[in-house]
Amino acid sequence: MMDSKHPEERPTRVTGWRWLLLVPFVATLWVPFYNTRFPQFVGLPFFYWYQLLWVLLTGAIVFVVYRLEN
Repeated sequence: MMDSKHPEERPTRVTGWRWLLLVPFVATLWVPFYNTRFPQFVGLPFFYWYQLLWVLLTGAIVFVVYRLEN
């Protein structure tokens, strides 16, 4: 009989897909790589659009890992 206070827990699966979550962290942690003004994109220096690009890429990576884990 199931106790109503404790819902059934799903078993936790750990796969290698979670390692993808480190990619955005490493890509934005190494500041000397993108600490430059050129190339510019629509008037934004590389320093800014590189970081903004990783905001979008991080969301996509988190979505992919979520879908593959569940």
